[in-house]
Amino acid sequence: MPDQVVRPARNHLLASLPAADYERIRGDLERVTLSLGDAVCEPYVEMKHVYFPLDAIVSLLCVMEDGGSAEIAIVGGEGVVGVSLFMGGESTPSRAVVQSGGEAYRLPGRLVKDEFYRGGPLQHLLLRYTQALLTQMAQTAVCNRHHTVDQQLCRWLLLSHDRLAGDELLMTQELIANMLGVRREGVTEAAGKLQRAGLIYYHRGHITILDRTGLEARTCECYQVVQREYARLLPREIAD
Repeated sequence: MPDQVVRPARNHLLASLPAADYERIRGDLERVTLSLGDAVCEPYVEMKHVYFPLDAIVSLLCVMEDGGSAEIAIVGGEGVVGVSLFMGGESTPSRAVVQSGGEAYRLPGRLVKDEFYRGGPLQHLLLRYTQALLTQMAQTAVCNRHHTVDQQLCRWLLLSHDRLAGDELLMTQELIANMLGVRREGVTEAAGKLQRAGLIYYHRGHITILDRTGLEARTCECYQVVQREYARLLPREIAD
């Protein structure tokens, strides 16, 4: 029976689809493993698939001509990587790199476009998710311009923690510096402050969140702005 179809609970967009809509795409969903550092989207290259992360986290990066980069958003089980496909642009100047390895479902781009232009629940979900993602991108730009590295790091840790099953992130200070678009020394100093305050424990590329409430108190308003928009725009099971 269609109403008894079990949808992937760890990706909230797929989980929120009505049974009939999910049934139309279920046969084309391919479960894939995404490893740390994998690139699922390169600048100005047309994507062939969209990715619905389950427990993986994907970082969307702007890459400069000199090789420098800065993160503009992160995507986990709340969303989808590849909005340019169904928004009509086909490609994007950003790069999508796996920040935390795990699994995802991927769907062929042609099918996503067919479903999107059909209208209905999937289109509605994807449009609202895209608006939430744009909010995250805009708030990241503001945060990087106006707030301290300490606050940026807290925001980044909280957003990452929201998308993880546990409390530990595998991420070197160099990679965090690349994500935030700051010098490694700035991340070292900021991480040291958080560790001395008992908020995190950092050792050889492993970051453990010890006091989430403390991180929330220490970060800037940008984290809450993003969270409120995700809660406002997406179904409750996605926002939570």
